[in-house]
Amino acid sequence: MRVDLHNHTTLCNHANGTMREYILKAIDLGIDIYGFSEHAPMDFDEGYRLPLSQKAFYENEVLTLKNEFKNEIDIVLGYEVDFMQHVPMKKEILNANVDYLIGSVHFLDGWGFDNPEFIGAYKDKDIDTIWQDYFDAIEAMANSSLFDIVGHLDLIKVFKFLPKKDIRLIAKKALLAIKKANMCVEINAAGFRKPIGEQYPSKELLECCFESDIPITFSSDAHEIAQIGFSYDKAIELAKAVGYFKCASYKNRERVLHTF
Repeated sequence: MRVDLHNHTTLCNHANGTMREYILKAIDLGIDIYGFSEHAPMDFDEGYRLPLSQKAFYENEVLTLKNEFKNEIDIVLGYEVDFMQHVPMKKEILNANVDYLIGSVHFLDGWGFDNPEFIGAYKDKDIDTIWQDYFDAIEAMANSSLFDIVGHLDLIKVFKFLPKKDIRLIAKKALLAIKKANMCVEINAAGFRKPIGEQYPSKELLECCFESDIPITFSSDAHEIAQIGFSYDKAIELAKAVGYFKCASYKNRERVLHTF
């Protein structure tokens, strides 16, 4: 069973290709369950996300494709929601009739730490403090109990600014919160395309997830057709090496486990 739950569309304003082209590529790659999880509307950084006015259009397009290709692939519907402690999330999204919600942290006090435009801010900050702030935000996101999947668990490593402190200690409380919230963690292949050159999360954090019995799923985080299924075999190999043999998908916010 091949699962790929975190993927985007042109409606976020920073992706290419039609939704139909994404599905045809997924079918060609033998993906069994494919998820669209567009960047959810929010009153912040609005140029990089779906406008609320297009919510119904997005959902209808996904459901139309789901019906059209029902005999070839299982298409599921979700959102990737930015968790920001000082910016409210849209109730229309949190209460949407979808299969799953991905909770992600892309901002720390308004700083888009994974955006190359703002990479210069790293030089003015203590790297261990940045990492702890990030995982504190992940912990708060999990404690909100609003989400099903943790998006790119250690995204803060994107530019390869790594902490001096043991990452497992930095992430410990966040992982406890993820477990308590009954969330799963995605193995996200986008990191292979970034300066860090590896998946999210790192092998050592994935081992911590396994030891805590936190389930996993798989994600391309595709913003282009060519990114669908990118380094999927590497992600599978890593998951098996750590000890996983099942991955999650979602239907109506309920988790289903599949052998991969």
